[in-house]
Amino acid sequence: MKGEMERLKRKAATASLAFNLASAILKTIGAVLTGSVALLSEAMHSTIDVAASLIAFVSVRVSAVPPDEEHPYGHGKVESLTAFAEAVLLLGIVVFIFIEAVHRLVVGGTVQKLDLAVGLMALSTVGSLATATYVTKVAKKTRSLSLESNGQHLFVDFWTSLGVLVALAAAWLTGLTNVDALFALFVSIWLGHQAFRMATRSFHEIIDRRLPDDEIEIIRDLLDNAPGLLSYHRLRTRLSGMTRYVDLHIVVPNEWSLVEAHDLADDLEKRIDDALHPAIVVIHVDPFDAGKLFDEKVRAGIA
Repeated sequence: MKGEMERLKRKAATASLAFNLASAILKTIGAVLTGSVALLSEAMHSTIDVAASLIAFVSVRVSAVPPDEEHPYGHGKVESLTAFAEAVLLLGIVVFIFIEAVHRLVVGGTVQKLDLAVGLMALSTVGSLATATYVTKVAKKTRSLSLESNGQHLFVDFWTSLGVLVALAAAWLTGLTNVDALFALFVSIWLGHQAFRMATRSFHEIIDRRLPDDEIEIIRDLLDNAPGLLSYHRLRTRLSGMTRYVDLHIVVPNEWSLVEAHDLADDLEKRIDDALHPAIVVIHVDPFDAGKLFDEKVRAGIA
């Protein structure tokens, strides 16, 4: 099962890289021939996407490397690091597009061969939508942050390509070349927002933020319905690549044998893994201590 997931991830990363490379080349040629700042912004965006896809292509292979003596928790954090790197790259292109668009609005400029530009953007728009849909589908199935981040890049590419297509068509039909620069300015602002969101999420995963609320709720539901379990505490969670890490303490009756306590812990570990697969769950068993419980209630002011 895991091998199949890794194969899907590699295939999606390869498809993303191939599309972005072809798109970057076509848009760059189009920008040079037409002088369109909007098309130039898309060419630069696609060039950054090539780097992002290459990072994703490498990261899904590195993150799949099994744990070793130096990295006992595996290499899943590589995906979070690469997602953060993609966000930084995207922020760089945002600054460039913004400056270029403002310069074109102030100084002015001409756009040539708009029919060629429109044709190239139409082709790019269709291709980016198809590739983004495929990569995002694989990302959800494999729970790959790196591919999800790459899929977001591709969907952003689709919408910006569509917008640039509309802007170039409007300039072609009306002769108002300022539409080209105005849309490039809009693209820079939108991309900046997307890059900030991506950077924030990946940064939280790098510093081991807990799992999302819905996944925490799944864990709590399993614990609350475990037969014989008196209580639990010290629940800690984090995400590394596509693997969830969960550890906690459970409290069982004093009269239970070691085998009974172990069986409950083992069953809960398997249930949590099944619900959040792949997950590595470690449960520590504590015997019930009435005196300790009373002391805790006193400190909490409820006894």
